[in-house]
Amino acid sequence: MSIFNVTPVTVADYRLRAWWKLPRFLFDYVDGGANDELTAARNTADFGEFQLKQHVMHDVSSVTTTTTLAGDAASMPVALAPVGMAGMFARRGELQGARAAERAGIPFTTSTVGICPVEEIRSATRRPFWFQLYMMRDRDFVLEMLKRAQVAGCQTLVFTVDLAVAGMRLRDYRNGMLGGGWQGKVSQLLQLATSPLWAFDVGLKGKPHNFGNISHKVANPNDLVAYKAFVDAQFDPSVTWQDIRWLRDHWQGKILIKGVMEVDDARAAADAGADGVVVSNHGGRQLDGVASSISKLPAVATALGERIEIYMDGGVRSGIDVVKAVALGARGVLIGRPWIYALAARGEQGVVDLLDVFQREIAIAMALLGVNRIEDITADLIER
Repeated sequence: MSIFNVTPVTVADYRLRAWWKLPRFLFDYVDGGANDELTAARNTADFGEFQLKQHVMHDVSSVTTTTTLAGDAASMPVALAPVGMAGMFARRGELQGARAAERAGIPFTTSTVGICPVEEIRSATRRPFWFQLYMMRDRDFVLEMLKRAQVAGCQTLVFTVDLAVAGMRLRDYRNGMLGGGWQGKVSQLLQLATSPLWAFDVGLKGKPHNFGNISHKVANPNDLVAYKAFVDAQFDPSVTWQDIRWLRDHWQGKILIKGVMEVDDARAAADAGADGVVVSNHGGRQLDGVASSISKLPAVATALGERIEIYMDGGVRSGIDVVKAVALGARGVLIGRPWIYALAARGEQGVVDLLDVFQREIAIAMALLGVNRIEDITADLIER
């Protein structure tokens, strides 16, 4: 049976369609993890280690999934995570993602290395979006990005701290995206030739394909090799918590530190002035062999949950997963691969439809747990 004879509903459904539509190197870029991809697999599988406790005969006639995330109202405890090059997975992908998030009533996070610059996203949505940033060696460039984000209406900064060096994402080497010389370039051309829908809709109609927020910093922003050279030169492995204090002095909005896995690091983030942390191993794309995000969430939430807001990402594939994360102490979750799969498969509407399924799954789970409000999803409703 053709995949197009089945209406996509789950993340797995959208993933299959994305695999069919995208050139191999782009699908592998978002789908793959570091090294043997063990941590990426654990992120998803370890949600199965936790089970919810069903309660009956409660009045659940007023279930609502609404909450607040970083001080803003949200229709459910979900935000779209930052994904580099989102604009390569669908025409002007960041714009479509931002509009989908606005329609769903949740935050959208754009990446420093997105295709669409913050100004273009601002023009496409009325809802304030979150901005993800790395610490660069060029601190003047960091200040420039902060200013641009502020002018664009961003009120929450998601600062990624687990990318002092880039992980070994071996799929990117196998498919010719990185390295490979002329053979790699030939491989990419062949992959493009077998993806005609993408080539027309994104390759031709989705231009420009440069990295909008940093295009003025890269000699040839359409060249992935040039982009990687810029990133390698700018990512600063000497960054410490003192630099986060410097960031706090220059950003007046909320700061969420993304990439925290251990309690002592979460405490350090709070001490440096962060408003929240995102328990995250970068989707298993950095250090392979570390624990899953969901397995690390409870300890961080128990230690810091009364002091700062706790979020998590990595492996969330359904509204049930969202409920489990909230029960374990998360204020909300960020989803990355799921919204990109849906975006690649069916554009903005695909993301809206997937988020609608997530919200309905959350609401049904709440009713069967016997609770009406997100705040009522507590640790006594889950067991390992």
